[in-house]
Amino acid sequence: MNYQWYPGHMTKARRMMQEHIKLIDVVIELLDARIPLSSRNPDIDELSRGKSRVVLLNKSDLADPVRNQGWMEHFRRQGAYALEVNSKSGAGVKAIQGLVQEACKEKRLRDRKRGIVNRPVRAMVAGIPNVGKSTFINSFSGRACTKTGNRPGVTKGKQWIRLNPSLELLDTPGILWPKFEDPQAGRNLAFIGSMNDEVIFLDQLALELILFLKDAYPEALALRYELAMKEDSAKLLEEIAVRRKLIGKGETPDTAKAAGVVLDDFRSGKLGRITIESAPAQAAVRAATGIS
Repeated sequence: MNYQWYPGHMTKARRMMQEHIKLIDVVIELLDARIPLSSRNPDIDELSRGKSRVVLLNKSDLADPVRNQGWMEHFRRQGAYALEVNSKSGAGVKAIQGLVQEACKEKRLRDRKRGIVNRPVRAMVAGIPNVGKSTFINSFSGRACTKTGNRPGVTKGKQWIRLNPSLELLDTPGILWPKFEDPQAGRNLAFIGSMNDEVIFLDQLALELILFLKDAYPEALALRYELAMKEDSAKLLEEIAVRRKLIGKGETPDTAKAAGVVLDDFRSGKLGRITIESAPAQAAVRAATGIS
């Protein structure tokens, strides 16, 4: 199935970011630690060309800790300033201030040589929908200064937030890009809830998630739903409906409701710490050894 979603307000949001990028010293890009590659918006890469970058693997508590480390090594090999964070708990957030200042060290030195002192670093916070930008900003600033929600599109416009005398943040709406060249990227974004579920066939999405989990994390399904893993994905979804007592008309398993349960359990971490994408070096090792 081909997953695409690009509502009109995202075009406006991209234009707004383009207009303000000249005011920015550093871009703080939040990625979802479960899909670091698919959650990297190529439009943000283009907009922030020539700017310092800080990459945050957000929701790291929901992702496989071993694969988190693989992604951190990957980004650092690329020369990025990278950090694992959990915006909800605040884990890793205190280290960001120093990381941002380090990323802008050359810029601050140039300012001093030109006689510009005490000017705060201006950072743009960017990312895809539902990656947790507003929760991150509230955690980083220590106060509730932005709206938060567990659905894409809560932040509708730009917001400047002064954290302290040395740092100002520009919050921006979450944006996707108009066309996913890799169909797996669209699927992965749908898995984590960065698309509007109302435009997606959730039964099919849940079947694709179950198929992935059967291969990569079979114990997650077995433990959560007390399943034998010999069946195909469609049969397993029916079994989940039965075990959750989700019965529809004619006493048949309600697979539509079961699909919602599976997706919600994955997104909330109830299936355990799961990473959909592995860093290139890790993926190569597993391909060579057959280890999942």
